[in-house]
Amino acid sequence: MEILKWLATQSSLVFLFVAVALGYFAGKLKIGNFVLGGIAGTLIMGVILGQVGVTIDSAVKDIFFALFIYAVGYQGGPQFFRALSLKSLNQLLSAAVMCLLGLFTVLAFAWGFGLDRGTAAGLAAGGLTQSAIIGTAGETIQKLSISADLKQVMETNIAVGYAVCYIFGSIGPIIMVTWFFPTVMRWDIRKEALKLAEKMSGGAAELEPGQFNAARRIDTRFFQLNAGSNWLGKSAQDLDNSIDDAALEAVLRSGSEIHLDDAAFQEGDVIALTGLVSALDSQAAQLGVETEAPDGYRLVLENRHIVLTNPDYAGNRLKGIHDHTKSNALRDVFVTGVNRMGRELPLLPDLEIHKGDELQLTGSPRDLNKVQKSLGYPISSAAVTDFIFFGMGMTLGLLTGLIEFRIGGVPVSVGSGGGCLLSGLLFGWLRSTHPRYAALPTGAVNFLRDFGLAVFVGVVGISAGPQVLSTLQQQGMSIFLFGIGVTLIPQFIGFFFSYYVLRIQNPIEALACVAGGRSANPAFAALLGKAQNATPVVTFTVTYAVANVLLTLWGPLIVGLVSTNPAQ
Repeated sequence: MEILKWLATQSSLVFLFVAVALGYFAGKLKIGNFVLGGIAGTLIMGVILGQVGVTIDSAVKDIFFALFIYAVGYQGGPQFFRALSLKSLNQLLSAAVMCLLGLFTVLAFAWGFGLDRGTAAGLAAGGLTQSAIIGTAGETIQKLSISADLKQVMETNIAVGYAVCYIFGSIGPIIMVTWFFPTVMRWDIRKEALKLAEKMSGGAAELEPGQFNAARRIDTRFFQLNAGSNWLGKSAQDLDNSIDDAALEAVLRSGSEIHLDDAAFQEGDVIALTGLVSALDSQAAQLGVETEAPDGYRLVLENRHIVLTNPDYAGNRLKGIHDHTKSNALRDVFVTGVNRMGRELPLLPDLEIHKGDELQLTGSPRDLNKVQKSLGYPISSAAVTDFIFFGMGMTLGLLTGLIEFRIGGVPVSVGSGGGCLLSGLLFGWLRSTHPRYAALPTGAVNFLRDFGLAVFVGVVGISAGPQVLSTLQQQGMSIFLFGIGVTLIPQFIGFFFSYYVLRIQNPIEALACVAGGRSANPAFAALLGKAQNATPVVTFTVTYAVANVLLTLWGPLIVGLVSTNPAQ
């Protein structure tokens, strides 16, 4: 213990990184289907290590929280603003109602049982599993006209409330989404997911686990034209235009590649076709004998990720994008993947494409170059952060956080966290609409988001460590029971409101609204496991983007609306 105390005075940051490492290790351990997660694990490990009496400059916490919340806003910006459209109005309202119910439930427990502001904020952060509330509420508490000791007590209570309520806050939505609601409504999640996938695919049946559609795989094959081929004497352009779902990549004559416009086909020419396996199989008999590529010959194709920015295609179905890539000179490119907010969407014809979605296209570099000009901009592995706009975004966010207003005489502001969230939303949207500006690569965004939050909660846990045990002994069980109420009540009311009032009655969409409106990633993962396909992703991304913003802003509101505890 003496060695640890000495180390705490010499290099306190060692404890921070140990808390992150041990927290993420503990967060990966499974108990049944439950996984604690790295963030909650880091907070708990921080509390344990904090018993030594470690002091870390609060500026470290503030900086990393600002980086985390800016990254959250930046990543969700395109989807958040898209959710404000009339097309997504019912899902937007579902998420907003769920968040408001969470706020009202927290306030009801706080007012009814005389909870202090810190405890109420911790109850919200853990019961609603929104870690960002720790930061936005903590910033507001620091601006209160109370003693420094009382501020420290409240911040400790935030950490205690979060730690006590987080576990059931994560488990509760899993129970409700995968068991309670499906049981009450008599839904079979897997069957409903198959129905939705069939609807989105235009009537084609969804496959069972372990099966795959070989006819939709992309392949490249070589064929040698023989004397009986129907294509002798015809042009390469004739062949390319006549084959659906396949593209003529090259023509080789006497082992050398010739220009596609140069001459008509001759006996012995070797042609390279890329396309769906079904299309290649159907053409094999007419083309000639399938053969190997000539020795030393390389045919270069590329998988390219393109962010959709063209408003002419935003809101269209996936089949519309595919038809576009097949038209004229652009017909030789295939849509092989769609991602939204880092999540893979189902490749079904009726999938609606949004501005900011990442499309994976497969084809030759020359054809991809033509396609990307009309769809959006490519995501390059060599992309670098635009630090000019990054600096501007962080500056704008921190300045916005200085704006104050009063609720019941209490000075309230969104703080640097809320300001950076709003700024991130703005600059993320700017990037999706004007790709020349505000570049922040996906890897960089993920790092800022995950590491920023891990450092923040690690410092909170370490700072609160010495007071946590006494606070837990005084009110641990009551806070746990309040947390159960905060977790379950909004989901119960919100689900039936969405189903009967907003008419979100497709089972998969209704359940995804619950998970997204609660910002509940574990519940979403469990729903995906039950559905065994990606159909819940579409609805989840809309409601999740809205919930991330609203729940984060609840921190200052809770501090402003909760009355001061008589003991204070």
